[in-house]
Amino acid sequence: MSQEGFNPLPPLPSPRQVTWHKLERYCFVHFGPNTFTGNEWGNGKESEQLFNPKNLDCRQWVQVFKDAGFAGVVITAKHHDGFCLWPSKFSTHTVAESPWKNGKGDLLKELSQACRAEGLKFGVYLSPWDRNHPDYGTPKYNDVFKSMLREVLTHYGPVFEVWFDGANGEGPNGKKQEYDWPGFIQVVRQCQPNAVIFSDAGPDVRWTGNEAGYAGETNWDMIDRSKFSPGHADQSILNSGVESGPDWVPAECDVSIRPGWFWRASEDSKLKSVDKLLDIWYGSVGRGANLILNVPPNSDGLISDGDVQRLQAFNQALEKEFAHEVPVVDAEELVANGTALESAKDLVDPEHGAFWHSAGSAPAKLQFTFAATTTVDRVILQEPILMGQRIAKFSVFTDDLQNGQKTIAEGTTIGARRILKIPLTKAKDIWIEIEASRGIPALSRVAFYNSQG
Repeated sequence: MSQEGFNPLPPLPSPRQVTWHKLERYCFVHFGPNTFTGNEWGNGKESEQLFNPKNLDCRQWVQVFKDAGFAGVVITAKHHDGFCLWPSKFSTHTVAESPWKNGKGDLLKELSQACRAEGLKFGVYLSPWDRNHPDYGTPKYNDVFKSMLREVLTHYGPVFEVWFDGANGEGPNGKKQEYDWPGFIQVVRQCQPNAVIFSDAGPDVRWTGNEAGYAGETNWDMIDRSKFSPGHADQSILNSGVESGPDWVPAECDVSIRPGWFWRASEDSKLKSVDKLLDIWYGSVGRGANLILNVPPNSDGLISDGDVQRLQAFNQALEKEFAHEVPVVDAEELVANGTALESAKDLVDPEHGAFWHSAGSAPAKLQFTFAATTTVDRVILQEPILMGQRIAKFSVFTDDLQNGQKTIAEGTTIGARRILKIPLTKAKDIWIEIEASRGIPALSRVAFYNSQG
């Protein structure tokens, strides 16, 4: 349909956010002294001599993640214990003081190089909390942390995401830190202008309010950033977003493949099942969020065999879900009396940047016709987010030969994508009705699949 007179509906994603939305899923890597102590949170007093992953091979990590369909890696460059996985000039608690590679190692260098070699994105997590650094709890520490950020963001090539949390506790001097968040964000913007910044409050990507990997059934990409700060956020609002929010801050879902975030031998038999990982994927990527799945290396410095096999099986299962697209031979928008209004074929055979929008506000109804009666059980919907997120309520229905019209799915938001598991349905036509929206509703893609083959 003609896009003349159809205008963007703010807020809109920035170019860095548009790039981020397309990644869909990438890996988290928690690695450090906790890998050797079995702790989730180190106390900062761990000896640097503990850190000695004698067989560490970042190329193995990256190959495993790439083979499993992940787009990048975010590494815990510094966790709460303050141990730096690079030889920082601003700490004495780093790989330079460890026996690993006789103190000459730099894990960030090895990982960033491995990512570039295989075409994966490279990201970093730096905890502002530092339970080791003597300046933590004083104004001087904010400058120390900014210096650490500059080291990490200027020595290892492009960084796609900088991951912050709001953890804040007492330091060696017994004081808590007043974080200079505007200063931290400014450093990232200066050093890596294309990187998105994650925290409870964004500014680019928000936490989804849980560590289970699920976004809300309703998931608006908007919030009001002025009402949030890192470490101080209403988790229920983060989970669903805010329809009237003035700021584009989409959700990222973090979860670990294991019960804990750092590797423990005792958890080798407690990996999430393939079915659970698929459920998480539908509850995150399938609801318009991105998924960051933690896969921690073991104390040898390798991704354990069981984790490798589970990731491979998960990817194979995911590929099977969408291996068989059901082609649509006709698509059109219908007015209330069912007569054809405008072509909607851009949705099933989209040109670059093409999308459909209704002639007016919701409701709007679209009909999709297959060549013959066929079976479908998966539906993918996408909005043109460069024009804003709009759709607030929709339904999918078909004709039941015995019982007439039958609703097979209902939902609220769509955004970057909504991926629906529907009952195994035999149909010649499927209708999508947009029942409510912010402004004129629009879609950029509709696709149907048969996961059964």
